Amino acid sequence: MSSGGPFPLLAEWDSGLRGGDPLSFPGYEALLRGADGESVVTGLTEVCGRMAVLIESRFGQFGGTMGAAAGEKVTRAFEHATARRLPVIAVTASGGARLQEGVLALVQMGRTAAARQRHAAAGLLMVAIYRSHTTGGVYASWAGLADLRAAVKGATIGFHGPRVVQAITGAALPPGSHTAEAAYARGQVDEVLAEGGEPRWVRAAFGFGSNPLRLAPGRELLPQPPRGSPTHLTGARALRLARDRARPSGLDWAAALTSSWTDMHGADPVVRAGLATIGATRAVVIALDRHANDDGAGRPGPAGYQLAQRALRLAAQLRLPVLTLVDTPGADPGPIAEAGGVAAEIARTLGLMAELPTVTVSLCVGEGGSGGAMALSYADRQYMLAGSVFSVIAPEAAQVILHQDVLPAERLADCLGITGSELYNLGLVDGLLPDEANAVGVVRSAILAAFGQACPGDRNLRADEATRQWVGPCRQLNA
Repeated sequence: MSSGGPFPLLAEWDSGLRGGDPLSFPGYEALLRGADGESVVTGLTEVCGRMAVLIESRFGQFGGTMGAAAGEKVTRAFEHATARRLPVIAVTASGGARLQEGVLALVQMGRTAAARQRHAAAGLLMVAIYRSHTTGGVYASWAGLADLRAAVKGATIGFHGPRVVQAITGAALPPGSHTAEAAYARGQVDEVLAEGGEPRWVRAAFGFGSNPLRLAPGRELLPQPPRGSPTHLTGARALRLARDRARPSGLDWAAALTSSWTDMHGADPVVRAGLATIGATRAVVIALDRHANDDGAGRPGPAGYQLAQRALRLAAQLRLPVLTLVDTPGADPGPIAEAGGVAAEIARTLGLMAELPTVTVSLCVGEGGSGGAMALSYADRQYMLAGSVFSVIAPEAAQVILHQDVLPAERLADCLGITGSELYNLGLVDGLLPDEANAVGVVRSAILAAFGQACPGDRNLRADEATRQWVGPCRQLNA
């Protein structure tokens, strides 16, 4: 048995389910009588030996629209998936809610979304592939609630179809609007697939096979950091080392540490996230990339933290450990980021890190700058690479705040306690790891060991203990 698409059905469900004509809409009853089934096919499929539930739109039937019968089939499919603890693969091509059934069709948005939310609450994965056209009430309900989202190259995607938008607004759409590529640029889909690429993407999302994280040309291999990087450094020397343009950033380390990566794409290139494989362990990885904007000083903005939040929520849902790879001089301080609520997004990210029910490991690979870096560093295990730094604020900014340019920034770098050895002595870091390119295996082993040994909540114990060493009534200060 086949669905007619890239995922063959092993068993079809509810093939005989049919809807009625609740509004006595002109010509609709005859259309129903002549139809070969409903606009969606549901049932069981298989991915590398793992069973999954398939929900596939048929654009050739009622334009793929969702009426009462289609909504019922989708709802039942999610219920079967939840009961059997199976992931869901959605392949969509739909014009939205079926107009001939009026609000009865529209209410299916709520029913199907609720069924998907119950599936997610059970800790189960949903992936979606958007084909042309994917619009309206299907895109804005159950199909839009997928954990990982891909679109076929050139597909039309949007809440309203382009013809409707032009008719309502009276304005021509800009070139490329309502396309898979435009949705990707806005961070609304995670990948744009060539025709026929759907099975490979789903296999990787399910954790089968190798799908390495691809870096831009010139960044294929983890570069060797500058030579002569001892563990014990002055703050000024460590800061220069951490900021060296040749030093690998979080994304480089993500590529080196993982064997498979399914991207969770966002609009801010400084923050990257993926459902990944480290050794034999599935994990969610969030990597900061200071080289994203080619200036060696990538700073996350609101959209970057929103992507991190999405990744953390997926880790909580799927009960997966989290690795964060931190390297940024701090959050974006500009007016656009401020208008976008960057402080609130940092706070929300910290809140998710603090309450995450799974193990979290953070590794500072370069510069950890202020609250923008701490948002992704409040973890059960906190490590730093040799030559990396972590500071309450950049020494240059501290100079402006404290001394109005009286002291050189390098002198403040030596005063702020930013080196790994200083932070380790304060109990704020669990260990220092080597940063040579040939130490990738050592670093990976340390991360995997932490996944197995740490407990959710260790993040609070470490921070509490370090804090209470320096807090007490009438504490005697050094003379």
